[in-house]
Amino acid sequence: MDFPFSAIYNNVKNNCKGGKNMRKLYIDNIRWITVVLVVLYHVIYMFNGVETFGVIGPFSDVQYQDAFQYIVYPWFMLLLFVISGMSARYELEHRSEKEFIKKRTGKLLVPSTLGLLVFWWILGYYNLLIGGGLEQMAAVPKPVLFIIMAVSGIGPLWYIQMLWIFSVLLVWVRRVEKDRLWKLGEKADIPFLVLFAIVIWGAAQILNTPVVVVYRFGIYGAGFFVGYFVLSHDEVMDRLEKCWLPLAVCAVILAAAFTVLYWGRPYAEHSVLDTPLCSLFAWFAVIAALAFMKKWGDISNTLTRWMAAKSWGLYLFHYLFIAMTAYYLTMYTKLPAVLLYFLVAAAGFAGAYLAYEIIRRIPVLRWIVCGIGGKKK
Repeated sequence: MDFPFSAIYNNVKNNCKGGKNMRKLYIDNIRWITVVLVVLYHVIYMFNGVETFGVIGPFSDVQYQDAFQYIVYPWFMLLLFVISGMSARYELEHRSEKEFIKKRTGKLLVPSTLGLLVFWWILGYYNLLIGGGLEQMAAVPKPVLFIIMAVSGIGPLWYIQMLWIFSVLLVWVRRVEKDRLWKLGEKADIPFLVLFAIVIWGAAQILNTPVVVVYRFGIYGAGFFVGYFVLSHDEVMDRLEKCWLPLAVCAVILAAAFTVLYWGRPYAEHSVLDTPLCSLFAWFAVIAALAFMKKWGDISNTLTRWMAAKSWGLYLFHYLFIAMTAYYLTMYTKLPAVLLYFLVAAAGFAGAYLAYEIIRRIPVLRWIVCGIGGKKK
């Protein structure tokens, strides 16, 4: 089962001049590699000493492993939205807008709404347990507590909720612009792509939810639509590919600067996320990753195919098993930090793969929890 907007083009005419029937393997590989980074980030996050709300907390006053959060958080979800926008363009090459929305609703909206009440409330239970919320809500009526747990179980599902909103908005935009803007996007050169960092910074300032900071509609929407209108052009990606090395060097320098300058500050709060440096770093990391993978990551082997096929399940289920394992191990054992990191990471991967394989075989539940319609393939 493929990730939303999976880059499948086996029977689809590509949008570059002269069109080719092909699968963009580098997009598949970006997707699963980014999901792996998300899992590793959440393992570090569970024991971090910077963003301590709703997590187990740090092992010591200074944790240099927390630097991983500063290095990946500003850009990895932005990258997922960008390639989701690119893949949306490719999907709409061979699917009607009505089919597109129907498929997106089943794949994205159902698991992130109905799925909360049927399954993901379990994650909400552990989130409240870890954060101490259950003790504070002892007097809350059980039906109300269940709703709170369901909402608290959104976890990584915020991404697919936003993706559904952007998908619906995209269909409306397409009907207005009628590919005029998309055709203009083909002309984008490297200076334009670099200067788009200004747009990213501007977008980061708007449409942010006040409490739950992950819902950054401005910057993620900008990423999604630039993916659709600009980066979905093979000509643009060919230009980007040629600059992979200088872009990668710039991204590394910006990563170091961001980590050093903001070390110890809450990297996931708007006071840091909305700064010019963070936006510049995020955008350079995104286009550097695209350029690098276009150059070196357009490959397929047994490992990449397996990881790509399982990335959806890994994304959906990993945090549940990270939270469960982290809670029980810290509550009932005195294991050293290194071993805890290893066991929690192993549980995140293994638990997610196992849960996905089980649930995707159960009728109805596979649709409500995983967004998988039809018969099991």
